[in-house]
Amino acid sequence: MKFDTLGDTDIQVSRICLGTMTFGEQNTEVEAHDQLDYALTQGINFIDTAELYAVPPSRDTQGLTEQFIGTWLARRGKRDDLIMASKIVGPSNGIDWVRSDLNFSKESIRTALEDSLKRLQTDYIDLYQLHWPERKTNFFGKLGYSQDEDDPWMDNFVSILEEIQTLIREGKIRYFGLSNETPWGVMRFLHLAEKFNLPRLVSVQNPYSLLNRSYEVGLAEVSVRERVGLLAYSPLAFGLLSGKYHRKEDKPGDRINQFKQMSRYNSESSWYATERYIEIAASHAITPAQLSLAFVNSRPFVTSNIIGATTLEQLKENIGSIDIDLSDDAIQEIDKVQNEISNPAP
Repeated sequence: MKFDTLGDTDIQVSRICLGTMTFGEQNTEVEAHDQLDYALTQGINFIDTAELYAVPPSRDTQGLTEQFIGTWLARRGKRDDLIMASKIVGPSNGIDWVRSDLNFSKESIRTALEDSLKRLQTDYIDLYQLHWPERKTNFFGKLGYSQDEDDPWMDNFVSILEEIQTLIREGKIRYFGLSNETPWGVMRFLHLAEKFNLPRLVSVQNPYSLLNRSYEVGLAEVSVRERVGLLAYSPLAFGLLSGKYHRKEDKPGDRINQFKQMSRYNSESSWYATERYIEIAASHAITPAQLSLAFVNSRPFVTSNIIGATTLEQLKENIGSIDIDLSDDAIQEIDKVQNEISNPAP
């Protein structure tokens, strides 16, 4: 396994992070524990979850992912040699069963954190992240920005950072990160942290894959210059980039088939671009999944690549991507497709 420094901390995290949102939906507790056990044998020390998981969000499965990890942590022990990350949900219609107040008030942050700690059966979370912004902005598949005059959001960035500071002093979290955030949001948090001597964010968890390289437009430079690395999620675009759908090896329970609302992965341009990437992988004698993951692993602004799987076989293939170094020719071929079919699945 390879490792990188998390932001400007002294923490070394594995370049492959185990994503867990399938735990409790597509994976049983036993299967979740098997994945966690195997990941550790491969040198992974970084595990990402969220209070909202499993995905897709459901009243019946919310919190199960953290619970499954919690029973595993309790059985395994040695909590301090792992880096655990979790997230608090932001405002959203239709998931008010998570908490009564879906916002980032000091009270909500504390309540969400305390609930996550109980489910995880731990005293602290290493990296606590805002799952998405409170304000209405372009995230979750939106490339363009339009100002919403009816947005009730109030600028409470300082209040958020003050509560994070309090929780750090109490020993309940160690570091702070963002997710599904824009360049303005990241720089605003950085500016206010410096201005008021408050905790500095250390990472941004956003989507990044061969089908969605929008992070490169503005946030990649922020990551490099401000030492706020990307934790890349959906690097296989819900499994489309594995090639199994093109090979007709997919099953009814696979994510794109099961969750039709993820329309960006069903678009004609996404399927055609993936076909091109499958051809590139074949020409370099690696699997499409390994090509896709190795590309993400190679980016200098990426701190860790969040991979997920529903089977151990998939997990082994995905983790194995860390040992693949793409040639300059492969990168040029990938960039050619990106130039022709730019970000088909934002």
